[in-house]
Amino acid sequence: MFRLFLSLLALVFTATAPAASRPNVLFILCDDLRPDALGCYGSKHVKTPNIDSLAAEGVLFQNAFCTTSLCSPSRASILSGLYAHTHGVTNNFTEYPSTMGSFPQVLQKAGYATAYIGKYHMGEDNDEPRPGYDWFVTHKGQGKYFDTEFNFHGQKREVVKGYYTTVVTDLTLDWLKKQNADKPWCMFLGHKAPHSFYTPEPKYEHTFDDVRVPYPATAFQLDDKPKWIKERLYTWHGIYGPLFEWRKKFPDDRPEAVKDFESMVHGYWGTILSVDDSLGRLRTHLEETGQLDNTLIVFMGDNGLLEGEHGMVDKRTAHEASLRIPIIARFPSLTKNAQKITQQVLTMDMAPSVLELCGAPALTNIHGKSWTKLVREGDATWRKSWFYHYNYEKQFPYTPNVRAIRTDEWKYIHYPHGNGKADRHLAELYNLKDDPGETRNLIGQPDLAGKVSELQAELAKLMAATGLTPAKDKMPLDEGVKSELPDAKIR
Repeated sequence: MFRLFLSLLALVFTATAPAASRPNVLFILCDDLRPDALGCYGSKHVKTPNIDSLAAEGVLFQNAFCTTSLCSPSRASILSGLYAHTHGVTNNFTEYPSTMGSFPQVLQKAGYATAYIGKYHMGEDNDEPRPGYDWFVTHKGQGKYFDTEFNFHGQKREVVKGYYTTVVTDLTLDWLKKQNADKPWCMFLGHKAPHSFYTPEPKYEHTFDDVRVPYPATAFQLDDKPKWIKERLYTWHGIYGPLFEWRKKFPDDRPEAVKDFESMVHGYWGTILSVDDSLGRLRTHLEETGQLDNTLIVFMGDNGLLEGEHGMVDKRTAHEASLRIPIIARFPSLTKNAQKITQQVLTMDMAPSVLELCGAPALTNIHGKSWTKLVREGDATWRKSWFYHYNYEKQFPYTPNVRAIRTDEWKYIHYPHGNGKADRHLAELYNLKDDPGETRNLIGQPDLAGKVSELQAELAKLMAATGLTPAKDKMPLDEGVKSELPDAKIR
């Protein structure tokens, strides 16, 4: 039924919108990219001139967030415009539903040439072509920083020698050079970087050797935090654990063991330099072929990343470092002057925004909202609150079930046990205006009981508006933080 709907809309769209009026789309998605690891978002050490130039000529969203801080759920929200409980991809092992709409499917039906190249990561062991793409090149699982085996649109599997970021950029340029100028195109490039295990290109592996990186101060400010956060310190997702194999002997809470943490961060930063090089190469191609100003370029991350905040690494939690993502868009028809948008923009806003800018039919019954009006003229109706949810994973038993609400100034987080009984973990409350680093958990302050009740009511209202009522909010049983390492095949 959805495909019939798309076909009918496409007939109307292609009959009324000439090719020259439809922009190309270059959508670049990074994995686990923190905003503060980019120059334009304030990094003091990571130089990203090509990404910075994109921001200097377009829109930088200062307060952009994922609604589930996990690769597959977040990617599905980007494609669909939906919260994870609706699209159904609530973990890293679930396939994006073949019958569910996505913005590349809409563009393909509307006459766009479409391609996906790189890390897809929905359906751990599936590297076959997905609906919505004329050309689909991906791999199983996480892929490797060197010599990954790719499946070329179901036609062949081949190990492509070389560094991942360079390889997928080469493949992207190969496809772009074959496109007919009379037909608009949508290229979705999925980088592995900067996902663990962080392995920079050889030319960048020593770039940050002289930069000291201490544990963040909040790693030692845990007295008012839930006990599970302290329990996580010595696990796969804690600062005293193996740090994605940068620490060989663990757990290790000695002060001098911060050197392993520093090396991990250096590796993470190094992978981002190659992503910046990639964007530079792609931009040069668009400039040389006269396509730059008729191409909507979107650069973003799928979810945030904890680098020691509250003693944690990885993501999954509702804390700021786990939620925050970079989103940058360049398209002269959107804005000719650089802008920084302060309103809260979400992963699920990407699909409706891209489709509106392309003049394409909209996805229906979605939760996201196009930010086109917000950028061009402001939008008084823009959201002031949204909710976050994550489900406990047996494969990664280091984070409880999470249900949270974030407003412009406040955040409330609670941790349902999963069986309908009262939460067993301490909740968290933060005044983000006064305490953006979430250093003080205010949940126990009597004078803020009214604020807690207000946020709880708003959280219930937001969830119910998307169909997530208490009766329908099914989640796994929280079996507690465990010390065993995850299976090596799924790290």
